[in-house]
Amino acid sequence: MSKQLSTSAKISQQFGKRILEQVIADGYGMKGKSKWVVEAIREFLKLDDYPELVDIADEMDNLNGVITFRLSEDLLVELETAVVKIRKIYPSLEGVKSNIIRASILQRLIRKFQVT
Repeated sequence: MSKQLSTSAKISQQFGKRILEQVIADGYGMKGKSKWVVEAIREFLKLDDYPELVDIADEMDNLNGVITFRLSEDLLVELETAVVKIRKIYPSLEGVKSNIIRASILQRLIRKFQVT
């Protein structure tokens, strides 16, 4: 099993509240946020159009809160690879890793990914 690392991304407080509500509604409990977010990121990175969705997530504003969660080194490497891919398409995009995280969460909320 790979080492677990802590990471975070800026989000709006309202978005953070919505995430916690959905984590609980999906049956992950109060301590299941990291698992829920990790699953969201993994599913998001499987989408063919995820770079475009990350660009859309860049439009989020009111980033006055923070979401912190734990992820594996393997997933962190996948995230870094995705950052490079997105930077090639959108070279001026700032905060790409945070945008990926926000877009992943948003897409899970919208699409209700079925995780098996």
